Amino acid sequence: MQWLERHWQSVTPLTPVLYPLSLLFGLVVATRRFFYRHGWLARVRLPVPVVIVGNVSVGGTGKTPLVLWLAGFLAERGMRPGIVSRGYGRGATAPRPVDATSRPEDCGDEPALIAQRGDFPVWVGADRVRAAQALLAAHPECDVILADDGLQHYRLERDVEISVVDGARGLGNGLLLPAGPLREPDSRLAEVDILVVNGPGLGLKARSVTAFDMALKPRMFYNLLNPQHRGATEMFQNRAVHAVAGIGNPQRFFELLQRMGLTFAAHPFPDHHAFQAADIQFPGADFVVMTEKDAVKCRQFATEQHWVLRVDAELDAALGDRILKKLERRA
Repeated sequence: MQWLERHWQSVTPLTPVLYPLSLLFGLVVATRRFFYRHGWLARVRLPVPVVIVGNVSVGGTGKTPLVLWLAGFLAERGMRPGIVSRGYGRGATAPRPVDATSRPEDCGDEPALIAQRGDFPVWVGADRVRAAQALLAAHPECDVILADDGLQHYRLERDVEISVVDGARGLGNGLLLPAGPLREPDSRLAEVDILVVNGPGLGLKARSVTAFDMALKPRMFYNLLNPQHRGATEMFQNRAVHAVAGIGNPQRFFELLQRMGLTFAAHPFPDHHAFQAADIQFPGADFVVMTEKDAVKCRQFATEQHWVLRVDAELDAALGDRILKKLERRA
């Protein structure tokens, strides 16, 4: 998959081969959206407002840190958010709750991380409408639903649409799947309420839609086997360190570690990689550092040498205020 993602960043000899399939994919996408827009496919409006956090491209862009930030922002202002997600990679499709003890293979790595990090109800399901309805039935106190990665799930009526773009990779070569990384045309970004750019924006903010910068800031290292054991950056100096990342853009994690002053051997893995014990064992390693998203899948075979870097999204509070105003209109 990594070779295909590299191809998506530019026009290569493979592009014209895949382009006819992109035209067919685009036709399906446009037809489906047309049916929903004109009421030929029904949308479902929930009894509480819905905020969609998604993207127009495949791969990680920073949606989950943004969902956690937004949930915290709304909770601080007296709201009671609930979070729904598809649960990428889980075997079952029926809605189910997620808590801090849930296994990533049952609920997906990102929902597992959200449940461990936040004090919010989390439900997963292939059908986000059913997942949200089940969450509200179990938690009637919730007064807003945040949908992680639901931009293309048009059956769920939404009050606010937020699209997140990885500033480093942008929109790749700008083509639809499979010739490029886009799930929907670039023009779709003009229709969302808010654009969030994770990192340098490559001109992405030069659009009519309101845009905000997002940065992922390191907070602390903690031991995967014993999360109460914290460590400072200096602990890794002059030691044999290996770094693993199975996220949408592993290079972003490695560059963050370099800016923190770490010297290490980098081991990138595909997004949502199903880690095995051998993947995080390196002869002669003093420490192995990883992302929180990877850590939820590695805890069962962790040792004292495995450490996790917690990062939090940093955004302008004006983003949250803008969303609150839109939600007030629904009320």
